Amino acid sequence: MEIVVCIKQVPDTTDIKIDPVYNTLVRSGVPSIINPYDMYAIEEGLRLKEKYGGKVTVISMGPPQVETAFKEAISLGVDECILLSDRRFAGADTLATSYTLAAGIKKLEDWDLIICGKQAADGDTAQVGPGIAEFLHIPQITYVKKIESIDNEKMTAQRMTDYGYDVIEVKLPALITVVKEINTPRLPSLRGKMRAKKYQHQVLTADDIAQTEPNRLGLDGSPTKVVRVFTPELKGGGEIIEADAQQSADKLMKKLKDLKVIN
Repeated sequence: MEIVVCIKQVPDTTDIKIDPVYNTLVRSGVPSIINPYDMYAIEEGLRLKEKYGGKVTVISMGPPQVETAFKEAISLGVDECILLSDRRFAGADTLATSYTLAAGIKKLEDWDLIICGKQAADGDTAQVGPGIAEFLHIPQITYVKKIESIDNEKMTAQRMTDYGYDVIEVKLPALITVVKEINTPRLPSLRGKMRAKKYQHQVLTADDIAQTEPNRLGLDGSPTKVVRVFTPELKGGGEIIEADAQQSADKLMKKLKDLKVIN
């Protein structure tokens, strides 16, 4: 089974800095990690490879510093890593990012399943995975908490919902996005760390990706425009109710009724 896992490197800090010109995240000089949800995607890909055989390829779009994320992925057991890196990719929103990643995946000779984390920790949009599936014209299942069965033709998975889960069957090739309930990510092995030290990943530029339209890449291909980034002011006011549970509940209900929040 040929598996592609899409990962993103995100800032390992809550001290986020914004470029004042383009209103995008400043990543240079900021410590970064693999997006936490993508760790579950990597783990699920490795488990499928161990069960069914095949290969796990990690792909990411970003600056050269993504190499550190690739080293970690290789140490976990990933077979190959591909970086899509070009100044023309800079400033991409979720639509342009999905388009670029889909174009990069098309360059691979063969693949059966694409796995993504459900969302990125720095954007929280959960749009890139579904966007890739749309550009590749393949079925998708989002928020997967368990893969029930998989063969050369189809896959059945549990999709987590607010009230339980749905069981969905799709034909392969397909894309899934996974939630943290799907597995527990492993730790790097010593053998994996040794391989990671010597590993050299492949880099693809905009010129290397077939059938891409320049006006759909990076900032030019991003219909989403960030007008302003700001931290909301912390408003004062409010009231702390100090009483036992019953009195607190009664006072809270009265206050909500007075404010006409409830009848």
